[in-house]
Parts: sequence; structure tokens; C-alpha cells
Amino acid sequence: MSGTEGRERPVVIVGASLGGAKAAEALRAAGYEGGIVLIGEEHERPYERPPLSKGYLMGKEPREKIYVHPPQWYAEQDVTLRLGTAITSIDPAARTVTLADDGQVEYAKLLLTTGSVPRRLPVPGADQDGVLYLRRVEDSDRIKEALRPGSRLAVIGAGWIGLEVAAAARTAGVEVTVLEAAELPLLRVLGREVSQVFADLHRDHGVDLRFGVQVAELTGDGRRVSGVRLADGTVVDADAVVVGIGISPATALAEAAGLDVDNGIRTDEHLRTSDPDIYAAGDVANAYHPLFATHIRVEHWANALNQPQTAARALLGHPDAVYDRVPYFFSDQYDLGLEYVGYVAPDGYDRVVFRGDPATREFIAFWLSGGKVLAGMNVNVWDVVDPIRQLITSQRPVDPARLTDPSVPLDEV
Repeated sequence: MSGTEGRERPVVIVGASLGGAKAAEALRAAGYEGGIVLIGEEHERPYERPPLSKGYLMGKEPREKIYVHPPQWYAEQDVTLRLGTAITSIDPAARTVTLADDGQVEYAKLLLTTGSVPRRLPVPGADQDGVLYLRRVEDSDRIKEALRPGSRLAVIGAGWIGLEVAAAARTAGVEVTVLEAAELPLLRVLGREVSQVFADLHRDHGVDLRFGVQVAELTGDGRRVSGVRLADGTVVDADAVVVGIGISPATALAEAAGLDVDNGIRTDEHLRTSDPDIYAAGDVANAYHPLFATHIRVEHWANALNQPQTAARALLGHPDAVYDRVPYFFSDQYDLGLEYVGYVAPDGYDRVVFRGDPATREFIAFWLSGGKVLAGMNVNVWDVVDPIRQLITSQRPVDPARLTDPSVPLDEV
């Protein structure tokens, strides 16, 4: 990392997120002593997002617990933290980023941890007050304010965020209606065999689930939302509406800079983009995965936590820095806790088998293809992620009868 005009260029990280903060930490842990500049649009120092729809939203975790590092950490580690600062462009030829105030920052290597943005609901009335999205901590604060006992909440989208918000709202005594275009919640992620578990879970906790519906309009007086009108004319009254219809990778900067972009910023297994001086990690990275022999983009906490370690070592020149961890995520809803490890493309499996009874909400589900385990999800069963991961990485066919037999240890299947 040679200097320019006698000055050593720093490593610049765009995106003061969990991924960005962990990258700075990994650079120092790897022995890098040069400059690190961490730039983010938000005014909050880097924090973790899972609590925003779980413990923090429910008031179980204080705000201070969401942050990645204490405020003094950045100065102690000689990391220049520039918050409330937007990047308007990247010039790969000059190796500079331009700030919204027209200032420029040179870089030796650039890491993009720009994350994702919520998809907006494209219907009339969606710009009224009381229409809420969840991505940032201030979004969680606004939703928390809306969760008043006896109030009515409509949740559009039965994905992970929608269901976790619904669970938090019901726990707070809110009347909840979940509106979903598909036939079941999480259908594209889990498939029909497992999705029914979550439909039953939320119905048992008093959620009004409506599947196969289309939202036509958000009603209101033009200032404040009052409900949701469906395509069939039905109106669902609501004091607030939470929209959780997915997120899109924040690739505008990368695309304008000429990087290879396709469902995220495409990288190799070292998290290096089509420009050898630019890397990407977290939600925004569509990274080649050696185990699955394809590019995958994972929108979950574990990638933002772990990918930056690989990216940091790779940009420092370590040829063995390869990201080959099996994807992992977790969720908590009411008294149900789960962990999911593996990767299954939609319709990419031919069989789902269970160890335990899904009706009891204490089981492990396995997604198989050609007799091989692609993914596993443990529900209210703990300390099994490692053997499930080993089944996946071994890439060997298994005997389904032994896989589903609780008397056979998973590491002996």
C-alpha cells in the first residue's frame, strides 16, 4: 500500500455498520498499522441490527447494548470515524471517494459494506405518517412508539422482519393483522413443509393472518394512515402499518463506479470485486462460495459479522483469505427460538425430513437434495449447529432414517 505524494493512503471502509466496524477491528487484529477511515451516512456509531426487531424493539435490551464497540474504541484503535457523511461517487482510477460536501478521501484499498435498503411499497397512500419500515435504530424507535396496548397494527409481508415485529406487537398487547401475497409465511425461504409451523405459531398467539392478498392502497386522510385497502376491496383498519417486503442491496455507488453488479456487488471467494483494489462484504456482497460453487448473497447478521474478517485479510494480501463459512441466521418469536444453517435456493431441494414433531415446535428440519443435507433448522433444540454444519460441509449422502432418529447422534449419521 504505497503512498501518494509522500502520504500513505488509508484503507477506506464505506458503510459504518456492523460489517464496517468488524472490518476495522479485523484490520487491527491482523497487524495493520496504517490509516483506517470508516465512513457512514447514519449519525449513530456502528450497531447491530437483529435487536431492532427483537430485544431492543420489545424493550428487553437497552440501547447501549446494540453498539458494536464503545465510543472510545475508535480513537483507541486510531480509526477515523466519519458519521453523518454520504459518499456520492467512487473513482477507481484515482482511488478516491467523493463526499457529499465535495471533499475527497484517497484510499489504498476500499471496502464496501453499504448494506441494503428496504423495498418501498408502491401503492397510493404509502407516503403518509404511520407507514413504517425497519432498517435503522430510529425506525425501531418509531415502531416501538406505535406498539401501544389495544392499538391496531397491520404488517405487510410475512418474512422474518414482518413476523418478528408481529410477535413483538402481540407481546405488547397490540391487535395485529399480517398481510402476505404468498400462501404461507416464509414460503420462499423455508418451503411449504416448514412454513406451516410459523403460520400456526402466529395464529395461536392471536395474529390475524391473511394470505394470498394484494395491497391496493393505504387509506388515510392524506396525512396519517388509517388502514390498508386490499385488491378485493376489503379494508383492514390500522393505527400504524409496518412494511416488510424485503430489502435491496445498496449497489448504486458500485454500479456507477463500473463494478460488476448482479443482485449485489459480485465478488470472488476473497470478497474482491471486479476492481482489484475494492472489496465488498455483508448484505451488499454477492460472493462466490467455494462449497456451493455459485455466487450467493446472504442478508443476515452472521455474514456482516464474519465476512469482514476475510475481506480485511484479503486486502492485506493474504492469499489464504477465503470466505467459505456456511450461512447462518437465527430468529426469536414468542417462545420459539430457531437457528438455521446452510443454503437452499428456492426449489433447490427434493425432500424435507424432521427429527422430532413440528407440531410440538421442538424439532430439527433438514433440507435434502440427492440424499445430501443442504440446510438444517433447529427449533427450540440447542447445541446442534456444529454437527448440522458438518453434515452440510461433508457433502456426503446420508441415511434419512438415521437422520430423523433422535437416538442416533447427529455426528454419527
